[in-house]
Amino acid sequence: MRATTIHGPKDIRVEDVPDAAIEQVGDVVVEVELACICGSDLWAYRGVSKRQVGQRIGHEFLGSVVDVGAGVTSVGVGDRVIAPFVWSDGTCPHCVQGLPTSCPEGGFWGSGSSDGGQGEAVRVPFADGTLVRIPEGVDDGLLPALLALTDVMGTGHHAAVAAGVGPGSTVAVVGDGAVGLCGVLAAKRLGAERIIALGRHADRAAVARLFGATDQVAERGDAAVERVRELTGGLGAACVLECVGTEQSWQTGIGVVRDGGRIGYVGVPHQAPALSLGTLFGRNIGIAGGLAPVRAYLPGLMADVLAGRLDPSPVFDRTVTLDEVADGYAAMDERSALKVVVRP
Repeated sequence: MRATTIHGPKDIRVEDVPDAAIEQVGDVVVEVELACICGSDLWAYRGVSKRQVGQRIGHEFLGSVVDVGAGVTSVGVGDRVIAPFVWSDGTCPHCVQGLPTSCPEGGFWGSGSSDGGQGEAVRVPFADGTLVRIPEGVDDGLLPALLALTDVMGTGHHAAVAAGVGPGSTVAVVGDGAVGLCGVLAAKRLGAERIIALGRHADRAAVARLFGATDQVAERGDAAVERVRELTGGLGAACVLECVGTEQSWQTGIGVVRDGGRIGYVGVPHQAPALSLGTLFGRNIGIAGGLAPVRAYLPGLMADVLAGRLDPSPVFDRTVTLDEVADGYAAMDERSALKVVVRP
């Protein structure tokens, strides 16, 4: 079978790899129908996050089950399924409490020797704890919206939940990548009254408005903080979604949050921010978030997609074939694409 591999900075290839196959009784093999490139994949693409030469890459995919281990009970051959970006056993104390990302048996697609999602097929360990079955008869036109649930929509939702967004909230979203835009959509879904989207790209601002942003702040740094405070009568936003993970984005988030407010953070901290505990303490700022437990959110988010209440698919603005996947990485790296779908 063919799959995407990474060999160094900006060196993405499609190569023949061993066929995905059942290894344990709890495994299934999924033939990939749709995958996509994540903003976090770009850290490896740029050489910031190290990978082994020839390692598989990609962690967002959905598809059809083509082989099933003897111990699997929740899905069968022919079922369409969604895979969150982390597999988990579904039975450990962490999984039971809704934190599958801390499962001791879990792991990430494309890490170490595991299968990556950007290929023709994937072996899924612990299928009963990991996969979510898509009901029969779902229109193919909904698949891009369901694909977004594998990571970015669930991650944006986690930021909103961690920040305490609820009916009537005033929210500021730091970051206009796919996760930040999904954070806007999540805040709207949770009932926020005012949503301030921070970002300087006009095309992404248009998606933010479509998703429910009421205000747009294109300034950066101190100017962005000043503008948000101006929009909020000098107070700042009660709920801030930090969706980037850099020191600058954290400084902005702390600058725009209201005293007594909360920051929900989901930006991967490849550049560790320098946080002042004294500032957080003195202003009573709460911080929560981290690696999104997407599997726990998937059933509820999928129900809303299928009911027509939620559509994160506008975050996808380009589609490539597997043979063109390197072009997709380059487009996202150059910011000529927001988020790229890969069709094997």
